[in-house]
Parts: sequence; C-alpha cells; structure tokens
Amino acid sequence: MHSSNKFLLFFFLSFAALVHSEALRRHYKFFVNETSYTRLCVTKDILTVNGRFPGPTIHAREGDTVWVKVYNNGSNNITIHWHGVKQPRNPWSDGPEYITQCPIQPGDSFNYKLIFSIEVGTLWWHAHSDWSRATVHGAIVVHPRCGTPYPFPRPHQEVPIIISEWWNEDIMEVLEEFVASGGAPRDSDAYTINGQPGDLYPCSSQDTFKLNVTYGKRYLLRMVNAAMNEIHFVAIANHTITVVAADASYIKPITVDYVVIAPGQTLDCYFEANQVAGGHYYIAARAYFGTPALALDNTTTTAIIQYDNSSTTPILPTLPDYFHTTAVYNFTARLRSLGPLWYPINKYDKRIISTVSINSFPCQNNSCAGPNGTRLAASMSNISFQLPSIDILDAYYYHISGVFGTNFPRVPPFPFNYTGSDLALYLQTPERATEVRLIDYNSTVELVFQNTNLLVGLDHPMHLHGYSFYIVGFGFGNFNESTDPLSYNLIDPPLRNTVLVPRGGWAAIRFNARNPGVWFLHCHLERHLTWGMDTTFIVKEGTRPQDRILPPPRHRPRCI
Repeated sequence: MHSSNKFLLFFFLSFAALVHSEALRRHYKFFVNETSYTRLCVTKDILTVNGRFPGPTIHAREGDTVWVKVYNNGSNNITIHWHGVKQPRNPWSDGPEYITQCPIQPGDSFNYKLIFSIEVGTLWWHAHSDWSRATVHGAIVVHPRCGTPYPFPRPHQEVPIIISEWWNEDIMEVLEEFVASGGAPRDSDAYTINGQPGDLYPCSSQDTFKLNVTYGKRYLLRMVNAAMNEIHFVAIANHTITVVAADASYIKPITVDYVVIAPGQTLDCYFEANQVAGGHYYIAARAYFGTPALALDNTTTTAIIQYDNSSTTPILPTLPDYFHTTAVYNFTARLRSLGPLWYPINKYDKRIISTVSINSFPCQNNSCAGPNGTRLAASMSNISFQLPSIDILDAYYYHISGVFGTNFPRVPPFPFNYTGSDLALYLQTPERATEVRLIDYNSTVELVFQNTNLLVGLDHPMHLHGYSFYIVGFGFGNFNESTDPLSYNLIDPPLRNTVLVPRGGWAAIRFNARNPGVWFLHCHLERHLTWGMDTTFIVKEGTRPQDRILPPPRHRPRCI
C-alpha cells in the first residue's frame, strides 16, 4: 500500500488500538479522503475511509447504539449506509442519497447514529452515493451481549474476508462513461480479497492477503460481498466450510465445499485447520454469471491459508463453473434459521408482487450502446425509479408535496408470461417515475419478486433497508399464487436482508412492518440500481409514541 496521507493513516491505527476499551467503543470517526494505492501495476488515487481499503471495521454488541461521525474530505458528495442495521425508528441515519438524506458535501460532516437491535454477526457499511462504494466500504461485527456465547464452537480467531472489485480507471470516470454510453459498464480489472487481488494477477503476489493458521485451531471467517456487480462462489482448497450465520442471523450449521454470496450479503463461516501435512491453501472467489450472454470479469481472486512453518506452493480449490445456476440455489436452499421466529409468519395482511426486469429506452438516432441502439434500463413493476432532488424522508416527514407519488403497484401492471421467450417489444420500455408504496404499521407483508426474461434474464440480489425478512420460498418459472405458497418454508426460513432472486424464477419474503420510516428497496448489483431497479417503502407510524419515527437530528446535510 502507498499512502499519500500519513496523518489519516496514523490516526486510524492509533484509534484502532483503543476502540476495544469501554469508553471509546461506541464512537468512531470516519475521514473520507483520496489515498494513493497501487494494484495490478497501477498507482492511482481512490476514495478511502481513514486511508484504508477496505475501511475500518466497526465493533458493537447486540443492542448497542454507536455514533460514527463522517468527515467528507474528498472532492465528491458522499453518504454512508449501515447495511443490515435495522435502525429502529431512525431512518435519518440509514444513508441512501435522496432517499433518507441529501449527501454530505465536500468539506462538511454528519454524525450518524447506529441503533442495533436483534442483529448478531457480520454486517457491513458502504457508501450509498454514485459508485463510491467501490472503495468506500468495510465490515461491521456485532458481538453477542456480554455473557452470551456463540451457538457454535468458539473460534481461535475471527477474520474479515471482504470481496470487492478493482478498476484501473477512476471509478467516477467508469460511472460517467457507463451512463453516457447507454450500455453496460466496462468490466472490472480484478476482484479482491481484503483489498488484494491475489497471486493470479500481475504485480500482486507480494501483497496477497495471508492468514497464518495452526493445526487443530478453528477460524471464523466474517465474509462480506462488497463487489459492485457480481455474485461469487468461494471455497478453500482441501478444507470444508461450516456456515453458522447469514446477514447477522444465526442459521442451523451446514458444512459445504463452497459458499455462494451475492453483493450485499454476509456469511459467518468457520473452518478447521486440519491438514496434518500443513502447507499453503488458497481461499478463492470467482463470479457466477448465470448466463453465457453476460460477459463479465472471469478472473479469480485469492488469499492464502498458510500453516505454521510451511513453504509449499498454494493449492487452488475446485469451484462451480460460471453458469452453474443449480450450484447457486442448491446452496441457498440449505440455509435454515436456528432460533425461534421473531414474529408469526404463517399468515400475511398484504401480498405485493413486483416484477424485476432489464429494460431499454429509445435513444436519439439509435446512438446508444444498448440493443438496437437503445439505452439500457431496469425496473420494478415496469417503473424505472428516478431519484428526486430532495430526499424522500424530508418530503414525507415535513409534508412537502410533489417529490414522490404513492402509486407503486401492488401487482405488475402488465401481466404476461414473465419467464417466457420471444416477449413483445413494447414490454421492454418502462415508465420513468418516483413512485413509493405505503405500508400500514404492524402489518405482515408478503413480497414476491418475479424475475422476467425481458432483454435478458439475470439473478438479482434484492435488499430492503430497515428490515430483515424471512425468505419463505423461491422457485423457477412464473409465480403461481395458488400452488407455490403450498411449498413455502414457514417453520425455519432464513432471516436475511438481501434475497437472491433466480433468473427465470421468483422469490418470496415476509416481514412485519414494525419499523416506521422511509426504507429503500433495490437490487444490489450497482449497474441495475443505476438503471432504476429500485423503489421505496414508507411504513406508516403507529398510534403510540414508541411506534413513531424519532425526531430528526440537528445539522443534517443540505440539498443544493
């Protein structure tokens, strides 16, 4: 690493040594600044927090309140989202730009209040403005309450494993080129594990992330997929992986040869250092594309598990191939909640069915890079979401009219054979709008994501802010309201904040709307979010004071 700001780096290292003391553990300072990094033989300035890529890990305990003051010393606007932190009654600190706040302008700061509730395990934080999250992200570790043990064997060591992407070009230039072209963004130049591409890339072997292990010890990997656009397979050569938590919720332990992790998702998984002969073994991650029509970065990033006093050549694990959809959903189908359900899910008050589609808009003189000269887009229920110029939370809380509509459909407005082939061309053009859905307080909502084959069928990791939800079912083909719910898992479904919707299929979730506020819902593939595959749920307030949104904090960022 080459740092151009020694003060910020020194500050972070000094602070990191203190954050475990009781007096300072609940307060963090994030300095967003440009820092010089070298990867793949290229040196460039990237946006970082406290001079690090990935950024610092936040530690908290179940039920804690943590304050993070963010100073924007960069040249672009920024916001930070605390992914998976439910923020009870506190949408003010959730972070997505023009949804719950206006961005922090260069030279300004904002004090975020993170309210933890039932989360235990690994979450993460990331920028939620433009494409800054490519380098502005880090882990959140939520430890159990004092005196509460893990429901699995205690590990010898806990290690963050953060998968992300690297472009040799400035990420804002990549974004601007992508938007201007009307086509797909250029591929990343590498994937990384803990900021390092690994031995299989040029100029990387000296800095490959290495984890020293001792035979007979157990190691907990706190895994985050911070990649911008790709789902990943991950495996460790000659070792099995036992998954014990997903999205900061315990699951019934499963032991597997590989895991699947989509952008936005986290997994807690441990492995036993059980190779008698010792040696070096790669942790490897590579993308799942879903379809050969999707040309993305097909390289593999690696880190190294190295046993004491070993110097052997690392061994690569076997990973499923890039298009192995069955391997993806065989893994996700095995995840089951460990504990009792947090609320009854055997019935619901309202069912919402939303299509998730890749679309296109006409382009002047057919000059864009989409199919037949069109401009690529994306939608939910045929609406390509448009960000307003002031944030929706302010408009809702202060009753400012004209910022958003409340007509996001309960069912798709144009029924058709969603997963069929040779679909009518007129279906490809969505409506541009800022439409939200109002949700009654304390209602149980079933939300069904119906994937479509418009333009191309792809998998979509859908993330709902402010909530964890139970994934009660998924399948392939068109969702059937009469027959598919008969196969739901209403006994021990996994509790997550990001659900992977299969290409050519559907996924159903249920949640209890007890968290009033304005909450963003979107695909966590950044290109799809940019194209408009998102909307907003506004959960109404209850009648009691404790069921209402907290008052807004002072000194919130201003819209200009």
